[in-house]
Amino acid sequence: MLSCREQPRGDYKVTINRSKSKPVPGGVPLFPETDGDFIPVGSSKTSDLAYQRLAKHLDDLPGGFPPTESGVEQRIVRRLFTPEEAELAVHLELIEESPRVVAYRAGLPVEKTAEMLEEMALKGLIVRLGNEGNYTYLAMQFIIGIWEFQVGRLTPGLIKDFNEYAPYITQDDWYKHPQLRTIPVEKSIDLTRPVMGYETASKIIKKQKKIVVAPCICRREHRLIGEGCGKLEEACLLFGEFADYYEKNGIGREIDAEEAVALLEVGQEQGLVCQPTNAKNPVSMCLCCGCCCQVLKALKRHNVPSEGVASPFFVKVDEGSCVGCKICVKRCPMDAVKVEEKMACIDKNRCIGCGVCVTTCPKDSISLERKSNTPSVPWSFKYGALLDLGKARGKISNLDVVKVAVKSKVDRLLAPDK
Repeated sequence: MLSCREQPRGDYKVTINRSKSKPVPGGVPLFPETDGDFIPVGSSKTSDLAYQRLAKHLDDLPGGFPPTESGVEQRIVRRLFTPEEAELAVHLELIEESPRVVAYRAGLPVEKTAEMLEEMALKGLIVRLGNEGNYTYLAMQFIIGIWEFQVGRLTPGLIKDFNEYAPYITQDDWYKHPQLRTIPVEKSIDLTRPVMGYETASKIIKKQKKIVVAPCICRREHRLIGEGCGKLEEACLLFGEFADYYEKNGIGREIDAEEAVALLEVGQEQGLVCQPTNAKNPVSMCLCCGCCCQVLKALKRHNVPSEGVASPFFVKVDEGSCVGCKICVKRCPMDAVKVEEKMACIDKNRCIGCGVCVTTCPKDSISLERKSNTPSVPWSFKYGALLDLGKARGKISNLDVVKVAVKSKVDRLLAPDK
């Protein structure tokens, strides 16, 4: 999201209507009994072209949406977007803009565009920012983004398609420019040594003005298809504008810092990995399990998981006190620990420095060691991790950023008020 705010000018007021969702405790819609409307390939040349353009549009965003031989990515967009929404979505940029500007670009009436944009935002297909009456909208990538926003709209077909598609998303560039970073379980950190504030989960939480907690989509989709692990589901913390978005869409609830820290404690007990977005000022923080989390599962498939994670630590073992109890083996999400001759051995190529093995060691034989080549952490998720990934994929350059900003400003000047 490039920060280039537009001043409201003659825009239509949009009222949020959540009557189309059937709520359950926690504000999350019920799991549908069927997959609902699905636009099959070949239903019309117009809709086929709209979905092809949309898939290309999503692939041009930082996180990517690469094509596959099976065409599963086409099935996914057809499950999520109507043909009309697909046609409109390609006119949104990574800069927030008012319905007036998007309408001008798409050649549609402002009032109709405003209604469509708000409906798409409620469905988690684009991002809405601002306050009611002065909303602005921008494009959102598929992961991290659209997929996570579907936590209240999951269907059996969508889950099946996503699990088929997930390995295609997390390619080499993802490992070189991770969108998430791993920070250790707080109790595993030796506080007698220097630790940065952005490396400590509770400090990240306590500086937030607003916190919203939402269900983890990974554990929810696994549970809904009978493969759940039973661990904490309400485990994703959102901050700032993302917190507002989740709350307004009814897929999260506001909590205070005390409750958020309490969730960290539960996560520590259950062996969950703390993963904020890769920035010193993260927009979210997830408590992830190795059995359900798509990011951790992708890392685990990698030959050298430690190279694909932004983590400042790795684990070391005190050989003199280790008794080979194997608790650490069971806790490790990366299979980085083995016990040989009653001694825990750490594979540093697989260790991601999460610290979940440290806190339950009965002999305190395991500790965290800071890497000599600690990865740099961008100040902003918007301007750092996202843009770096887009550049690595060859989809965004500094010149492209300038062109988009200039185009947006020109369209704002040319777009009529009605």
